[in-house]
Amino acid sequence: MSSGTTRAPVLPFAPIEYDHKYLDALNNILRLYFQQIDNPGPMAGSTLRPSATEVIAGLNFSTINQLTGQRIISFPTQVDEAAGKLRVGDVYYDTAAGNVLKIKV
Repeated sequence: MSSGTTRAPVLPFAPIEYDHKYLDALNNILRLYFQQIDNPGPMAGSTLRPSATEVIAGLNFSTINQLTGQRIISFPTQVDEAAGKLRVGDVYYDTAAGNVLKIKV
C-alpha cells in the first residue's frame, strides 16, 4: 500500500524502430513505480468479513524496534500538527492530551 505520495511515472515515447536501450529504460521506470506501490510503508491495513453483512477493518500504525522487540507507534503527533505538516483529515497522536487520537479539521 502506498502512502499516497506515489505518482504515476512519466513514460517515454516509444521510438519508431526497436531500441534495446528504450525498453531497458521503460522497464526500469516501471519496476521502480511498482516497488513504490508495493511498499507498505509505516501503515498496514486488513479487512475481515466474518459474514455477508459484517465487515471488520483494522489499521496498524506501529513498527517493531529491532533491538528491544517493542512496538513503536509511528503516527504523527501534535508537534507535527502544530508545525502545519498535516492535511485536513489526517489522524495524529496527541501525547499532550493523554495519548488521544485526533483528526485534523
